[in-house]
Amino acid sequence: MNLDLAKRNVLVTGGSKGIGLACARAFLDEGAKVAIVSRSGANVDAALQDLAGAKGIVADLAKPGDATRAVDEAERALGPIDVLVNSAGAAKRYAPDEIDMAAWHAAMDAKFHSAMNPTTVVLPRMKARRSGVVVNIIGMGGKVGKPSHIPGGAANAALMLATAGLAAAYGPHGVRIVGINPGTTLTGRVEQGLAAESRMRGEPAEAIRAAQEQGIPMRRFARPEEIAAMAVFLASSAAAYVTGAIVPMDGGLLAAI
Repeated sequence: MNLDLAKRNVLVTGGSKGIGLACARAFLDEGAKVAIVSRSGANVDAALQDLAGAKGIVADLAKPGDATRAVDEAERALGPIDVLVNSAGAAKRYAPDEIDMAAWHAAMDAKFHSAMNPTTVVLPRMKARRSGVVVNIIGMGGKVGKPSHIPGGAANAALMLATAGLAAAYGPHGVRIVGINPGTTLTGRVEQGLAAESRMRGEPAEAIRAAQEQGIPMRRFARPEEIAAMAVFLASSAAAYVTGAIVPMDGGLLAAI
């Protein structure tokens, strides 16, 4: 299948690790030109060792000025952004009685503002060209009100609403906005969490992971490359009539329509 992504200009936020890094690799494999953004210069440098030809940008996308600068730098390096993949940010988890005002603000900065700030920069430019795709990597936490993930889940839910609303607003201008809701995905962050739980419980991390995977109908966690493959498809001409959709990728865990 020709996905028509060769020479397209792609900006991936959170592109130095995890799902974002997998997305950057996948777009490069399709022949796209790619820039990645991360808050950490060290993480950008490490990622670029694995992303031949990619452009690295250091910016805190929760800050509007940094978001504008990042998009401008990417467009100077690549040309006008055809595809924005928002994969930056993961909100901290809190016990309910630990949630304060700072927790709500931190969650929105980590997941919502870090996506909406660069999106707000690129959308008028895409509208002027009557072409462009925004892919938001969101998370199933916005669909399920878990007590340990209330601020982060609320930020995810807000990002889902923004995805659907912006898709309706910009569809007449040739711009598509879509989302992906991964379930637990085997990234470095998840592996660190399993290791921490292993130390606390005195059980092997492999056993804890296996028990968690048994609760998923597909009996395993997602791989970052699987999420990236969906992002590439949704950004491609093969999905040219898909907008406002948010694709669940949780292995069937949330059995709801």
